[in-house]
Amino acid sequence: MINPAVNVETSNSDWKSLYKIGAAAALLMFVITLIQSFIFITNPPPSTAIDFFTLFQKSKILGLLDLDLLLIVINALLILIYLALYVALHEFNKSYTVIALILGLIGTTLFFTSREATFGLLSLSNSYQGASTDIQKAMLLAAGEALLAIYNGTAFDLSYILGGVVILLFSIVMLKSVLFSKATAYVGMVMGVLMLVPPTVGTIGLLLSLISLIPTLIWLILITRSFLAMKS
Repeated sequence: MINPAVNVETSNSDWKSLYKIGAAAALLMFVITLIQSFIFITNPPPSTAIDFFTLFQKSKILGLLDLDLLLIVINALLILIYLALYVALHEFNKSYTVIALILGLIGTTLFFTSREATFGLLSLSNSYQGASTDIQKAMLLAAGEALLAIYNGTAFDLSYILGGVVILLFSIVMLKSVLFSKATAYVGMVMGVLMLVPPTVGTIGLLLSLISLIPTLIWLILITRSFLAMKS
């Protein structure tokens, strides 16, 4: 009979580099999440295209940050974290972990798709500033509002919800794992549940997204520690 613990230990030794990358990605995501949260709190994003155009004319960097530039980086880091979690946990439940990985990749792809407005509105703002007629300005504003509709639309909502489902699935498997603490699993479950309601769903969605930052930051530190322990 094959000892599962031996399988896990062998798997760990084969993937030490990925665990190191996962730890670095989680730690970097922790730092970026703090920065992005501070930006959103101190400089809330505008809600209309014309306000974004005005913001871009004042500060292109702030405009991009208010349009989730750092969240794009975070979602890229999430891919690395998902891969590391899959490799670490698949021996404990192959079905849940492969579903979580696939949903995670779909979710991040949807997020990237929904963020066309990040640089799209910057381009439209530059064109708006140079527009010479009211008709041109009206067309550019309409294009900007269309990008904002995509920005806050179905692709983003689905990517957010899928992110919550992914964390829940990985957390359930963590309860059976010897590589992650029970605390990591339970914090992940809280984080996943809070993410099942996207921030676009009125005040309650925005409130839950803000509350979810607490377990998210704790979870990132906990998985960083676990990945570092696995790579050594």
